[in-house]
Amino acid sequence: MLRSAFPLVFQFPHRRKPPPIPPRPPPVRRYASPAAAAVPPLPPASAYVHLPFCRKRCHYCDFPIVALGSSSPPPRGDGDGDDPRISDYVRLLLREVAATRPVSDDGVPLETIFFGGGTPSLVPPKLVAAVLDALRAKFGLSACPEVSIEMDPGTFDAAKLRDLVGVGVNRVSLGVQAFQEGLLRSCGRAHGLREVHEAVGIVTGCDGLQNWSMDLISSLPNQTQDMWEESLRCTIDARPTHVSVYDLQIEQGTKFGQMYTPGVFPLPNETDSANFYKIASKRLSEAGYKHYEISSYCKTGYECKHNVTYWQNRPFYAFGLGSASYINGVRFSRPRRMKDYADWVQKLEDGTWCPESSTSELKDMAMDSVMLSLRTASGLDLHRFSKSFGKNLTLSLCTMFRPFVESGLVIAMDTERQALQLSEFDVDLENKGDTGSRVAFIRLSDPDGFLLSNELISLAFGIISP
Repeated sequence: MLRSAFPLVFQFPHRRKPPPIPPRPPPVRRYASPAAAAVPPLPPASAYVHLPFCRKRCHYCDFPIVALGSSSPPPRGDGDGDDPRISDYVRLLLREVAATRPVSDDGVPLETIFFGGGTPSLVPPKLVAAVLDALRAKFGLSACPEVSIEMDPGTFDAAKLRDLVGVGVNRVSLGVQAFQEGLLRSCGRAHGLREVHEAVGIVTGCDGLQNWSMDLISSLPNQTQDMWEESLRCTIDARPTHVSVYDLQIEQGTKFGQMYTPGVFPLPNETDSANFYKIASKRLSEAGYKHYEISSYCKTGYECKHNVTYWQNRPFYAFGLGSASYINGVRFSRPRRMKDYADWVQKLEDGTWCPESSTSELKDMAMDSVMLSLRTASGLDLHRFSKSFGKNLTLSLCTMFRPFVESGLVIAMDTERQALQLSEFDVDLENKGDTGSRVAFIRLSDPDGFLLSNELISLAFGIISP
């Protein structure tokens, strides 16, 4: 299953088959090259914090979580009777924060923090506050940081949400997934439709909270077009500032992985799944949402700043079980098992853990740049790409994309990101991008180009790494 925050382990694709919507930050991959070393890396200004607790494991979930079962905390906000599994984990998390050395000595403060899971809304607000205090003390916070938290219906009440806002949370990502009772049950979700409506009412009625997102999943078992249309209507009626729409991914080792085969009934076939995507793009765009990334829509000015960090391939800290950071050109994934994670934190404190050092070819960095950029409406900055990876590679990519510019799956844009005609694109190819070049960006069209992102990005990978 794909998540809006992709804060945990954003699965980088096999080089020949990128996934349609990578959900999380990249796992361990280490970059070092003479070209990269010539430019000092930016210090991180974002932090992901993994809070792995759930009431139960959903049938599509393959994330590292701790299922609390019937002993899950109640939704009330008073914090009585803290679960020791949660408080013990937060203490471990705080130890990791304390043992982490800031990348920059210049005191670059954090501009975004994302609490993902799991179901972070199961964690008492006072423990969320403790983590925020630790991050503030270690790294500093900007004047107006974006502080997001994932919340599931049925895990919070108005008092708890007020308390979270009171300690600094200013953005909520509400994991609704569907507006049909039967679909929620078939996914193994712990909440029902009544809890969904209650949660929406609590979020929309919370003073001091204007920025919130709703998550939906398409291509669920037995999901019909009418059901999908209904979920989109209910979402639009709720008026979130941001919507994330994900296509169900069947992962090995999950209950769905044991029950179903992708594309085989009761799962929708490929044509139906593509139709779901097109319907979402149309309905949400008509409702005033900007489709700024393959799976993400927002009202003007409400892009998820934290997620934009990932799409722009900027560095970020990460803390907690299984989380992946990207610092100084190094991607590192923490252990996914609690005991292993605790042992790793101890080594971090003792100074006996050191990140592995290895080199990766410049082509790996080029592939990352292409994959992440083409997932966004902003597209790939050809001028920047050319400076980083060379004019010849940039021209080879443009030549490969030319048939798709002609078909409309790829859009060439000028410096103002205005679409250019094929003839203008051809002139640049003929001039080999020299003086007078007008093509500054290329992007995938919405929705047809986005739907073929697997194939188009795979073709680009083939040019970069034959």
